[in-house]
Amino acid sequence: MTKIEFNTLVLRQASSLRSYALHFTHDADDANDLVQDTMLKAITYYNKFKEGTNLKGWLYTIMKNTFINNYRRFVKMSTFVTKSDEISSPNLVFSSTKNDGESKFVMDDIKRALEKLPEEYYVPFTMYFEGHKYHEIADHLDIPIGTVKTRIHVARKLLKKNLKAYDNGVAKPVYAEAE
Repeated sequence: MTKIEFNTLVLRQASSLRSYALHFTHDADDANDLVQDTMLKAITYYNKFKEGTNLKGWLYTIMKNTFINNYRRFVKMSTFVTKSDEISSPNLVFSSTKNDGESKFVMDDIKRALEKLPEEYYVPFTMYFEGHKYHEIADHLDIPIGTVKTRIHVARKLLKKNLKAYDNGVAKPVYAEAE
């Protein structure tokens, strides 16, 4: 069989190859590419074809192997790209922003803000923060409960003012409408 005769026989199989390719790819353009690759390989390696054997079966085998090899190549490339993405942009941003250095700066600012509080506000606030009840703080400092509540409230306002840089602009919930 001459090369021209072989090429003609291969070209006649194009429509059945296309429907078989759609079975693999589920996409018309990818199927056309697979048929083209299959026909190119068949024509390139026509001397490997043994006359008298099933041409369609031979072409289907070439197509199946081509599809599998392309799929493996795609998976390898996707794996490589995924690994490089994990090292770069989105994931790197998260890992670099959550570190001990930033936390240390925040804690230093909180300590400074607490140290700026006058002692009359500092002591009731820290006791309350440590879990003491209002009446325990009042007994310890020998002041009325109302005064303890006021001092804790004022301490919170002063801390909020001194730590304004950390206010991220999130809207606070409104529980009651001002009339």
